[in-house]
Amino acid sequence: MPKNAMYPGSFDPITNGHVDVIERAASLFDSVTIVIARNSRKTPMFSEEDRIEMAEKSLQHLSNVSVALHAGLIVDFARDHNISVIVRGLRAVTDFEYEFQIALMNRKLEPSVTTIFLLPHERYTYLNSSIVRELGRYGQDISEFVPAIVAEKMKRR
Repeated sequence: MPKNAMYPGSFDPITNGHVDVIERAASLFDSVTIVIARNSRKTPMFSEEDRIEMAEKSLQHLSNVSVALHAGLIVDFARDHNISVIVRGLRAVTDFEYEFQIALMNRKLEPSVTTIFLLPHERYTYLNSSIVRELGRYGQDISEFVPAIVAEKMKRR
């Protein structure tokens, strides 16, 4: 039976840590959908169109990975797209507490969907989109933290 997975997030912007987790997921599953989720609690730096473009260009080397946009509950997207696994990246213990609560709620809402946690390479454990945005705002070189398309778009901002 094919296993389809999804990796949801705001990806504002996508980082090398995200790409690392996605590459790991792509090696484990038949297909992986990157779901750029609209988060009502966040005001994104990049438009949805920019985030989709950055993700698609950053992941074009992975033939079984696609990118989609979703506004709503992640389990609804999983149900609607025959996805049985939600992939989440964990960098630290603080990530686990939040992700654990979300995973349990998702399982309550849709028992057929399993959440798995993947660890990024240790060189990315401190990296997140907020840090990248902050460094970019102050004109710092972020090229070692993000795919080339992201560094280019940040430089233009």
